[in-house]
Amino acid sequence: MPSTTASEEKAALRRWVRSQPPQDHSPLEILFPALPQVAAARTVLLFYGVGREPDTRNLLVHLLNMGKRVALPRCLPGGEMEARAVTALEELEEGAYGIPAPPAGAPLVPREEVDVILVPNLCCDREGYRLGRGGGYYDRYLAGYTGTTVAWCPPALLVPRVPREEHDVPVDLLLTV
Repeated sequence: MPSTTASEEKAALRRWVRSQPPQDHSPLEILFPALPQVAAARTVLLFYGVGREPDTRNLLVHLLNMGKRVALPRCLPGGEMEARAVTALEELEEGAYGIPAPPAGAPLVPREEVDVILVPNLCCDREGYRLGRGGGYYDRYLAGYTGTTVAWCPPALLVPRVPREEHDVPVDLLLTV
C-alpha cells in the first residue's frame, strides 16, 4: 500500500472540510474579546474572514471600540505577509486572493508589537495544529513569534489530527464550544 505525504493528507482534509455544512461562528465574537490575553493586549492581528471563515468585521469594530490597535495582514510577494494597522473597515481594499486588506500606505505594525494573533484555519486538532489554505503565509509569519496565537474552531471541524510538516506552527490557544 503506497504511503501518503502530509501535503496529500492536507489536500484530502481540505476536500473533507469543503464537504461539511456551513458552521456557526458567532461564538467567536464573544469568546475572543473575553480572553485575558486579548484584554491585556495593546495590539491584535486579525484576519478578514472570507468564504467559510468567520466574518470578523464585527470583531474588528469591537476591538477598536475596546481601544485596541488592530492590524490585518497584507500579503507580499514571495509568500510573506506583514501586519498593517487599520482604524475602520472602510480603509480596506482588495488584496491578494481578493481578500480585503489594509492599503500599502497603512501604518506597518512590527511583528514584535503584536500581542495576540487570531489565526485563520479550515479545521484544527486539540494540539493546536491547524489546516490553512495552503499558502504558508501564517506559518512563515508565526515562525519566531513570541506573542499569543489563538484559533477558533467549531466543534464539527475539530479533527483527531491535522497532518503536519516541519514548518507547521501550532497555536497557543484553541477556542471551541
